[in-house]
Amino acid sequence: MVFSSENFLFVFLPMMLVLYYLFFSFPILTRNVLLLLGSLLFYAWDTSGYVFLMVLVIIFTWIYGLIISSLRESRYAGSILTVMILSYAALFIYFKYSGFLLKNVNTILGTSISVPDILLPLGISFYMFQAISYVIDVSRGTVAAQKNLLYVGLYIAFFPQLIAGPIVRYEAISEQIFHRKENFSLFATGVNKFIFGLAKKVIIANNLAIVSDYAFSMVVDRVYHGSTLMAWLGAISYMLQIFFDFSGYSDMAVGLAAMFGFHIDDNFNYPYISKSLSEFWRRWHISLQTWLNDYLYIPLGKKHTSTPLRNYLNIFIVWLFSGLWHGADWSFVLWDLYNCLFIIYEKKRGKWDIGHIYTLLVILFSWVIFRSNTTYDAFVYLAAMFGKSQYGMIDPTAVAYLQQHGIYYLSAILFSAPFIPKLALLLQQNRIWNLAYTFAQLFLLCVCIIFVLNQAYDPFIYYNF
Repeated sequence: MVFSSENFLFVFLPMMLVLYYLFFSFPILTRNVLLLLGSLLFYAWDTSGYVFLMVLVIIFTWIYGLIISSLRESRYAGSILTVMILSYAALFIYFKYSGFLLKNVNTILGTSISVPDILLPLGISFYMFQAISYVIDVSRGTVAAQKNLLYVGLYIAFFPQLIAGPIVRYEAISEQIFHRKENFSLFATGVNKFIFGLAKKVIIANNLAIVSDYAFSMVVDRVYHGSTLMAWLGAISYMLQIFFDFSGYSDMAVGLAAMFGFHIDDNFNYPYISKSLSEFWRRWHISLQTWLNDYLYIPLGKKHTSTPLRNYLNIFIVWLFSGLWHGADWSFVLWDLYNCLFIIYEKKRGKWDIGHIYTLLVILFSWVIFRSNTTYDAFVYLAAMFGKSQYGMIDPTAVAYLQQHGIYYLSAILFSAPFIPKLALLLQQNRIWNLAYTFAQLFLLCVCIIFVLNQAYDPFIYYNF
C-alpha cells in the first residue's frame, strides 16, 4: 500500500503507532519485533505472494554476511561476495528484465519465444540494493556482521523506506536499531515532515499527473495529436510531478521513521535550483547517487583515475546501470546516454556553475525521454515541443488545463525552492510565527485528508521501480 492511501492513513499507521507506544516501556527488542512484523504485514497487504521472496532475501543476506565476516581474511571471501552479487543480480534480472531480453531476442533473431508476464515485486530495486550494500560493507570491514536475523530483517524490511527508499546504509541505522531514543520532539518533527510530504504528493503531484498523463497520451501512431503548448505543458507538468511525487514520498518516509525513533537523511535537496546537471544529480535521489558512487563508480575508477577516457567510460557504465535500474526499456538507455553526454560535457568544461536556465531545459527534455513509452515516442513528443504537432501552437484543451491547474503550478514553483524553510529558520524564535505555523500544519493535514478521500486518481511513479 502507498502512504497516501486510505488503508495506510486510517488503518495501518494508527494501528502501528498505538501498538508501538503501548509497548514503549518494554525492552527495545519487543518494539523491534513489532516493527518487523508490522513491516512484513505492510509489504504483504497488497503483495502477499512476494513477501516470501523478501524473507528469502533477508535470510540469505544474513547468511552471506556471516560467511563473509568469518572468511574476510581468507582468499575465499571475494568468491563468496561474487556469488552473492551474481545470485542477487540473477534474481533481479529475472523479475525485471526477462521480458525485455526475450522481446529483443525475438526481434533480433526472428524467433517466437514466449514472453512471460512477470509481475515486478514492489520495492525490489530498493531493498535489494540495501541487502547488497550490507554484505559489501561487511566484506570491507566497515560494519560488523549482524548475528541476529531479526535485526537484518528490520534493516531490510523497515516499512517507511521499503517500497521507494531512501536507500539506507546499515552503518547509518545499526546503532539506532539498538539504542534509539524516541521522544516528543522527534515525533513532532516526523509528523511535520510527513504532512508536508503528503501534501506534495496528494495536492501537487496527483493534480499535475492529470495534465502530464493526458499530454503524453497524445502520442498515437507516431503522431502527436495535440498542440505545441500542450506538449510543453505536459513536459513541465511531468517535470514537477515526478519531483513532488518522489520527494513527497521520501519526506513521508523520513517522517514516519522519525515517529518510530529513527533518523534517516533527506533524499532530495531542492534539485531544481541547480546550476548544472552534475549539481542536479547530486541533489536528486541522494541515496541512490551515493550508492552508485560508493559501490560502482569508485570501484570502477580506482586503477584508472588518471585516464580521462577511462573516467568517461566509467561514467557511462554508471549511467547505463542507473538507466536500466529505473526500467527495462530502450527509452531508459536513451535517457541514460543523454544525461551521460551532458555530464561528460560539464566535466570537460571544468565549470560547474553553468546556468539555471540551461539546467532546467536539459532536465526538462531528459524527463520527456524518461516518461515516454518508447524511444520513438520520445522523439515524436520532443518534435511536438518544437512545433511539429497536429493542432498547431495552441489548442483549447491546453488553455483550459493551464487555467484550471494554475494554482498547482504556482505552488509547485514556490515549493521547488527553499523559501519556506529559510523563512521558518529566520522566524523560529517568533511565537506568533510558531503558532501560525502549527495551525497551518493542521489545516494542511485537513486539506490532504479531503484530497485523499475525494481523489480517486493517485499514481505513484516510483512504485514501478
